[in-house]
Amino acid sequence: MGDTLITVIVIILAAVLLFIFPLMTMSDRTDDISQLTVETAVTEFVDDIRTTGKLTMDKYSKLVETLATTGNSYDVEMQLQVLDENPGKKTTQAESTKIGENVYYTMYTSQILDTINPSSGTTKTLALKEGDMFSVSVRNSNTTLSQQLKSFLYSVTGNDAYVIAAEHGGIVTANGSGN
Repeated sequence: MGDTLITVIVIILAAVLLFIFPLMTMSDRTDDISQLTVETAVTEFVDDIRTTGKLTMDKYSKLVETLATTGNSYDVEMQLQVLDENPGKKTTQAESTKIGENVYYTMYTSQILDTINPSSGTTKTLALKEGDMFSVSVRNSNTTLSQQLKSFLYSVTGNDAYVIAAEHGGIVTANGSGN
């Protein structure tokens, strides 16, 4: 009876070692590649917007297509803080200087998408100006094979844990309204 129990345990252990761990390793590598792809795509997208000062539906669509090549679905959140320069003017000895502080108002993903892809069907360019701040946050919304296996074997990964995520942002360095 003891030999049979040990044999069953050895067979189960061998199955785990021969099939489950290699599958976990390969799925982890797939997630690593997806992570690198997402980080690169988000960084290039934001840096392009920052250096040109222009956000178009074509650029956004290219980002979404690049993300889709990983085989996962993603939640893309954009945030644009538009510099609203409303300074007071003070003249001292024939020199005008700004007083007060700059104020930012914020546009979020749905507002940005409505601006660059209105219901009229004609896409528009959202022109940013120097000093605006633009950021993008991307997270996978599906459960990858690696997450499923970890959840099954370790019972560690919860619903709110995102394995594949990237964030990037910065200050716009060019005015997009000039040609």
